[in-house]
Amino acid sequence: MAEEKEERSMLYKLKPITSRIPAVTRPEGHVHFRTKMMWLVLILVLYFAMTNIVIYGVNTGEGVDLFAQYRAILAGAQFSLMHLGIGPIVTGSIIMQLFTGAKIIKLNLKEDEDKAVYQGTQKLLVIIMIVVEAVPQVYGFMEPTSRFRDGMEGIWAGNGLALARTLIVVQLFVGSYLVFLMDEVVSKWGIGSGISLFIAAGVAQQIFTGSLNWHPVDNAIPMDPYDNPPAGTLPKTIYLFHHMSAPELSGGGYERIFLAQPNPMVALIGTIVIFLFVAYTESSRIELPLAHGGARGARGRYPIKLIYASNIPVILMAALLANVSMFSMLFWSHPSFRNVPLLGENWMLGYYDADATRPSGGLAYYLSTINGVGDWLLPLLSDSYLSGLGLDKERYQIGIHVMVYVGVMVLGSVLFAKFWIETTNMGPEAVASQIESSGMQIPGFRRDPRVLKRVLERYIPVVTVISGATVGGLAAGADLIGTVGNASGTGVLLAVGIMIQLYDAMGREQMMEMHPVLRGFFGGE
Repeated sequence: MAEEKEERSMLYKLKPITSRIPAVTRPEGHVHFRTKMMWLVLILVLYFAMTNIVIYGVNTGEGVDLFAQYRAILAGAQFSLMHLGIGPIVTGSIIMQLFTGAKIIKLNLKEDEDKAVYQGTQKLLVIIMIVVEAVPQVYGFMEPTSRFRDGMEGIWAGNGLALARTLIVVQLFVGSYLVFLMDEVVSKWGIGSGISLFIAAGVAQQIFTGSLNWHPVDNAIPMDPYDNPPAGTLPKTIYLFHHMSAPELSGGGYERIFLAQPNPMVALIGTIVIFLFVAYTESSRIELPLAHGGARGARGRYPIKLIYASNIPVILMAALLANVSMFSMLFWSHPSFRNVPLLGENWMLGYYDADATRPSGGLAYYLSTINGVGDWLLPLLSDSYLSGLGLDKERYQIGIHVMVYVGVMVLGSVLFAKFWIETTNMGPEAVASQIESSGMQIPGFRRDPRVLKRVLERYIPVVTVISGATVGGLAAGADLIGTVGNASGTGVLLAVGIMIQLYDAMGREQMMEMHPVLRGFFGGE
């Protein structure tokens, strides 16, 4: 037994380090609903402020954004303090879940001490991942301005460039760690998850600007119906109808309105369809009847949603694919990574055209996200759209890309859904214990956690797999349809699900405020 305890507790050696990492303390006792809403709004305002604070000293005209395809999902803003977004947090969570799910890390997350070690180790991993993601980008794709570099030369002659890059890394580190602390504030003092809140806020902003932006695509030249229309879907549609004659509309105008970038009408329609479909799936659930063992007539229901694992599996998959994209580009084009054995400049891992942020081939291409019908359906149907992709791909390669991307999203989401359920105490045993401790039971069954566990085992494992496959399939399908504002189908899926879950969470908080006896059942203080 002692040997088993020693093996299980190998991460306890990191406690002297993890216990000193700055973190947000948990509130002592119940936090009132108004206080939680205040923290939620304050953190949201701070998030938008950080997305508009450009990193000091970065040459925004020459830098390359490695996360361009995944901006909406990673809740970041290019070359701002939120440049890395939630990427390091989610990547740290992926590593811990994979290690825990594979039993490499033997921690019992039902025990408070083991759970504290798990969370402390995850914080340490987040810090490591901030450095891992920041350093390669700064030293390869985020050039400092000449003025900033010359200023650093005055401080440290001969090392101005190195000092300038180091200060940019420090700014990225501070911004990313602030994001981590903001997530903790929302989780402990607010409602829901900070990560989810940032994703929903970023996607909503992109959809709003993508639909209603009346500025032209290029502000440096006059607005023109053919070369420089308004960037937003609705202003673009109104402008083209107003400035084109009927023959011009029939000769290509309708195609520009419905299919041509930026923000074609089909993307707006796709966004609305995704919104309605996700809202429907979020409301689908199985409800187990419950009765209070000590209060006659007190009844309730325990909902097991179709989206039981929420949208977290898709967030984890998107972050994983974003990291694949980033490192494949680093290995292909970064001077320091090209010499790595087997991986450096390996076309099978992924290759890129000059100044391109999207892969042109290799594994990274087949795992890259698909942005609407212009990336796959139109090239499959039209030679002009196929050549317009600029990737020199045959139709069968585009078809393989679609199948691989959808398959990876579905299978990966199922895997992460299973890991997520186990690491967040949402499995049959944990839920049975939660129901039993609240005094509730299933009518017709003995009040025994083992009996509850057997009943829940009929539903939760199956629903977990269906949940992961559903959100993965919805995300991939939404990406195939496309959305306005380059929010990506996955981003819209996440935003809609997050807003619905936030609304439900607010309802539970208000219910607990009015009926304190329910706090134990919902996991409140």
